[in-house]
Amino acid sequence: MRFSILASGSSGNAIFVESEKRRILIDAGLSGKQLEQRLRLIGMDPSTISAILISHEHIDHVKGLGVFSRRYQIPVYLNEATFQSLPKNVGEIPPSLIHLIETGSSLELDDLYIDCFPISHDAADPMAFTVTHQEERLAVVTDLGYVNQKIIDRVAGADAFIWESNHDIEMLRMGTYPWNVKRRILSDIGHLSNQDAGEALAACLQGDGQQVFLAHLSRDNNLTELAHLTVKNILEEAGFSVGRSVQLLQTFEDRPTSIHEVKRKVLK
Repeated sequence: MRFSILASGSSGNAIFVESEKRRILIDAGLSGKQLEQRLRLIGMDPSTISAILISHEHIDHVKGLGVFSRRYQIPVYLNEATFQSLPKNVGEIPPSLIHLIETGSSLELDDLYIDCFPISHDAADPMAFTVTHQEERLAVVTDLGYVNQKIIDRVAGADAFIWESNHDIEMLRMGTYPWNVKRRILSDIGHLSNQDAGEALAACLQGDGQQVFLAHLSRDNNLTELAHLTVKNILEEAGFSVGRSVQLLQTFEDRPTSIHEVKRKVLK
């Protein structure tokens, strides 16, 4: 199984995942044109996408959903509450392309097994995912206010993590956002701070060569270097060797990552 993070951040989120039999997107938070451009940047034909999974209805996760699914007749998988809450500017998606799934359920798309589990965020019924192909597993956990033991149990032992590290608490508190927005971000239905991300990852990781991509970094309330340093320090205090037993990698808002292979490298 291979993947590329086409975009991650305040202006849009989309992840490409590929197996021998399937090419899918998790979220479609760029315009249809941008989704096409970024897929082509990693050498992928947009018409070969065979499914789109939607985590929740916020525009930075569904901006190009309607255009892209209609243009290429791509089935969309999402839960009922998210479907009913899609913004009007997504447009009408043909009923034949809508596949409603239940939060907490699993989904099989040929050789991909997808676990859809609930998270806490200010959306109708937000979900996170693990995607499994044979023995390889990718965890996609963003847009949540806190991580509980149930989430840890769902993702523990994954080989690669796309994990929210949205903000630095002090940057957010001292920043220009109105107080009600700050309070929402800091709440249990907001976003994970760098500190939260590091502590949750320390509970999930096994330290046998796993890849961690810090995702959904705030453009206004975080810095890439600060997020990585905070998480790195927490993981090292927990006994992980960052750079060896855990690979800590970067995502981008304005371009896709290279294609990464989900493959655990057990250290000797």
